Amino acid sequence: MLKKIAISVIALFCWLSFSLQADVLQIREDAPASYVVKKGDTLWDISALYLNEPWLWPQLWQMNPQVDNPHLIYPGDVLTLTYDSMGRPRLSVNDNVKRLSPEARKTLKGDGAITTLPLSMIRPFLTYEQALNEEQIAALPYILGTNTATKMAAETHTVYVKGVLQPGTSYGVYRKGKPYVDPESGSVLGYETSLIATARAFRPGREATEDSPLEAASMQVLSVKREIKQGDKVMPALEGQSLPAFFLISKPDFEVDGTIIDTTSQLREFSKMDIVVLNRGLINDLEAGQMLGIYRQSPSVIDGENGPVYVEDANKLQKMFRNFGDNSISMPREKVGELMVFKVAERVSFGIVTSTRRPIRVGDAIANL
Repeated sequence: MLKKIAISVIALFCWLSFSLQADVLQIREDAPASYVVKKGDTLWDISALYLNEPWLWPQLWQMNPQVDNPHLIYPGDVLTLTYDSMGRPRLSVNDNVKRLSPEARKTLKGDGAITTLPLSMIRPFLTYEQALNEEQIAALPYILGTNTATKMAAETHTVYVKGVLQPGTSYGVYRKGKPYVDPESGSVLGYETSLIATARAFRPGREATEDSPLEAASMQVLSVKREIKQGDKVMPALEGQSLPAFFLISKPDFEVDGTIIDTTSQLREFSKMDIVVLNRGLINDLEAGQMLGIYRQSPSVIDGENGPVYVEDANKLQKMFRNFGDNSISMPREKVGELMVFKVAERVSFGIVTSTRRPIRVGDAIANL
């Protein structure tokens, strides 16, 4: 009995030792001992100086009580890399060194603080771009016309809307675009819904009743990306916007298996900091800030009498025998990059590619890291 207990204690000790070692972050060999935060830096950039996997930065920062919230790091702060008594790395603000901009910390959260990722890359998607389903689009107020009876409105026009709006509120004018189609089921997951103009309401409008006819709402056009057309949809300008600067990076604690179904670059292949659309969303429990791996299926091989050949290079006879399943070999899929989810709709999500080993393509798989 004592022998069994001793073995159990030793096993537990070994497991704890392994766990502690597994929790120790691996710092890059060329990591600086200290770093002065500069304007334009991001948490991702700084963490990449110290970690080969920058998405692990919460572990590096949150071990240090001086950095309760790593979102509150400002240009001019001096960061120092140290290790605690258990050998864990800690990145801390060095209060013994005078900051280059000491007044910055009197500002509100997010005002001047460095962001998680380059805000310029994702701001349009966080602030305006939408992925809506057919029912959501159909329920939106829409443009009836303009004060000059033109079919396409510009910045000098007043536009009239079927629907009730809030006077003084800014609205975005949207146009339904291409469908996001699920390659697995062939179903439409949503539609690209792109901002084409902004406007401000000055008359609320009124729905029709038994006693009075419908009264159109009125908006003054503020800015135009594309000319406004009759039937274009109207949404509050900040609808669907999340805090655009900061994300809590995490790994999903459930299995994710999906596909990149579109990209905003309109290119066949794309790379780091490009925006992609995923066929997974809120109904799949995805959240902004989650990190995912990007994977690609390796080409299958037909192993025939004359040796192995790729399926694409096989002749008709080889492909015919392949259909019987006796000489076709499926290869594993390999990781080609990583992305961070930054905006989630009901059935689709937007992600930003954070690293690549090979150019990314529409059709590549997404899964847990």
